[in-house]
Amino acid sequence: MKKYYEYKDSGVAWIGEVPKHWEVGKLKHCSHIVLGKMLMTSPPKGSEGSYTLEKYLKSKNVGWLQLFLEEDNIDEMWFNQYEKSIYKLQENDIVMNEGGDIGKVSCWRGTDFDCYIQNSINKITADYNRVDAGFLCYWLYNLSSLGYFWSIVSQISIAHLTKEKLSNSPVVLPPITEQVAIATYLDTHCAKIDNLISIQQKRIALLQELKQSVITHAVTKGLNPNVEMKQSGVEWIGDVPKHWKVCKLKHYSHIVLGKMLMTSPPKGSEGSYTLEKYLKSKNVGWLQLFLEEDNIDEMWFNQYEKSIYKLQENDIVMNEGGDIGKVSCWRGVDFDCYIQNSINKITADYKRVNAGFLCYWLYNLSSLGYFWSIVSQISIAHLTKEKLSNSPVVLPPITEQAAIASYLDHKCTTIDTSISNAQHQIDLLQEYKQSLITEVVTGKRKVTDN
Repeated sequence: MKKYYEYKDSGVAWIGEVPKHWEVGKLKHCSHIVLGKMLMTSPPKGSEGSYTLEKYLKSKNVGWLQLFLEEDNIDEMWFNQYEKSIYKLQENDIVMNEGGDIGKVSCWRGTDFDCYIQNSINKITADYNRVDAGFLCYWLYNLSSLGYFWSIVSQISIAHLTKEKLSNSPVVLPPITEQVAIATYLDTHCAKIDNLISIQQKRIALLQELKQSVITHAVTKGLNPNVEMKQSGVEWIGDVPKHWKVCKLKHYSHIVLGKMLMTSPPKGSEGSYTLEKYLKSKNVGWLQLFLEEDNIDEMWFNQYEKSIYKLQENDIVMNEGGDIGKVSCWRGVDFDCYIQNSINKITADYKRVNAGFLCYWLYNLSSLGYFWSIVSQISIAHLTKEKLSNSPVVLPPITEQAAIASYLDHKCTTIDTSISNAQHQIDLLQEYKQSLITEVVTGKRKVTDN
């Protein structure tokens, strides 16, 4: 790895030394920063004629060195001519999230439509006589990826990266020709890394499709390719083995919706309540549970509530709210755990239903969009006990259910391992990309010949 001949102390501890001929300053000395416009849903009365609807960028459109500009992702609001002159994005402007995921940054390379900024975005226009926009964008990405911007915003309330805080951020500036060379080098190498990441992401998508296909086939067709089939009576299920039952979930299980959140015990009854761990919707994934210690909250339960809401081994948990339909099986842990009212607990009739098979069946329903199709789309979606209990179930004999569940456990474990390996490769590539950018924009690695 090539180094520069001489270095100097940057004066910023976490930057360390930089090449001796580089400048160290503040962002406000080499750029102009504008915070976007407050959301306006209608033009002021009496001034309607001077306003037009225009596309605008908001925080969710800005990613890490990328923009999400799909047509259905770009909203419109009202701007007058003066506001357009302030908030319009010009080619090579840098956009950075002021709210939301603060610090996400990218460069506006121009599109076939005019676009403006909303007040969750800071627009940074470089002084192009001194600063190359590409280099500055990589520098700001470096600051952000190292956690600098989160370190300077208030953590007490909603975080906002104000113009003042952003403008006082440190900047290191090589000579302009060197900046251009560095930006070009990083464009080339980051594109190669991003391509490798994209390959792994596509691999993960294909593996996830394979997993869903394997589960769907096993729980609707079984493992015997020569079995005689019959119509299930449910169009989207299609034919099922002739000896399988088609029924409703309520006939073979008991469903309980969790307890409403209780932040303190009722006055006068404090002694009969204890703080207990509970499961909420964010703890439930697709055939997995997230049970890290800092992810499990506690609330108050009395003895009667514990008898209702306690999770027993092989109970199935499904999100009633949030990402409805996410489902997993509770395999037991080293602590007692209960459920909050964003979770439906499904206890199978174990004489007739294998919990593993039922969990895979419900995953199949959910992945095919069944649960979203039966809940209200007008307000916040809730998968009520009534709707869930009337969901269709196909049931092989209990021994066949166990065989299918065992088969899927093995197949899914193999696929999940491949997904995990691909994700590990993505993580390593992203770490390398971040490390490369940091080394180059701080001068730890020399990429020019002069």
